[in-house]
Amino acid sequence: MTERNNLYPIFLKTAQLNILIVGGGNVAEEKLTFLTKSSPDAKVTLVSPMFREGTSELAKKYDVTLITDTYSKEYLKGNHLVIATTDNPKVNIQVYEDCRALDKLVNVADNPPYCDFYMGGIVTKGNVKVAISTNGKSPTTAKRLRQFFEEVIPEDIDEMVQNLNEYRKTIKGDFEHKVDKMNEITQKLVEKNKEGKND
Repeated sequence: MTERNNLYPIFLKTAQLNILIVGGGNVAEEKLTFLTKSSPDAKVTLVSPMFREGTSELAKKYDVTLITDTYSKEYLKGNHLVIATTDNPKVNIQVYEDCRALDKLVNVADNPPYCDFYMGGIVTKGNVKVAISTNGKSPTTAKRLRQFFEEVIPEDIDEMVQNLNEYRKTIKGDFEHKVDKMNEITQKLVEKNKEGKND
């Protein structure tokens, strides 16, 4: 039987959530970089005995709180999502166990059995965002797919989305009629795009 990805993708309003990253090394900086690139308004706190210079610069740029301290369960209070990135497996597993006991969603970097969620590849063009998951199996594949989608999604996609949103507001009738009309219009766009590629 072929494996399938049973993860459910969601798009979080990170400005309304509190995110804690435990650790201050390379992996913490990588997670913070991806997070702030995709969600510059995310509310993030990092706790670690030390922080890389690049992490400190990112923290200033994106209003991220840095706490110079070792991990303690107390730091979980008030946070919704937690990412453990330390180079000490015992600390990472302790973070996981503490989060599970407090019903916090947790990701232990590079350790799928200790993850409630994964941070996948992301493509953003204006209002359009595509998230890519390989079910935690191959971050490199997610990276290559991200690069592919960045190339194939048209640069004017955001303008199209804005125009369709304005048009949707003008459609009269019930919900079902509006859905049918929007499906009809967007189907033509897909067909037009296919024709353009075949020329």
